[in-house]
Amino acid sequence: MANQGAKKRKEENARHMANLRRIIIVCNVIYVLVRMVVFHSSFTWKHWIGLILTSVAYLIPYQQLARMAQPAYADDGELFDGGFDMTTGGVCGYLHDVIYITSFVQVMSIISGKFWYTYLVIPAFGAYKSFGFIRGILPQGSEGDAEDEKSRKKREKMEKKMSRGKFVKTRTR
Repeated sequence: MANQGAKKRKEENARHMANLRRIIIVCNVIYVLVRMVVFHSSFTWKHWIGLILTSVAYLIPYQQLARMAQPAYADDGELFDGGFDMTTGGVCGYLHDVIYITSFVQVMSIISGKFWYTYLVIPAFGAYKSFGFIRGILPQGSEGDAEDEKSRKKREKMEKKMSRGKFVKTRTR
């Protein structure tokens, strides 16, 4: 009964990884069948590069997610931890996004090569997040310039109140 949560997480992770694997296989099969078999006359070396690129773009995030989903066992073989929760955000969410964007690009590139530009979303989002992180680290300019009238009056009132000093009442008998 103590390891029910870990067992449940292990099963959820196994199901989740199987679903991701199915998505990857289906997208690859669709791409190979349609692009190589149906449109074989227009298949060039660029399409081979696209297939290799998408395969690598699937492989790296999938392997990272598989490592995160692995359960941990105690020395006696008992299940200790069911693995990382795959429904959380952060890095896990970004890895899922890379897989989903790759599947979209791979299938839609059958229609038009311009869908490859969708891949620019990944580094653009990384740059956006990095810029926000770097901006938070850098020292800010003078904050008094951006202060509005209401907050200025409130600050002045608090300063005046603090400068008065504290009065201590004592009882006299």
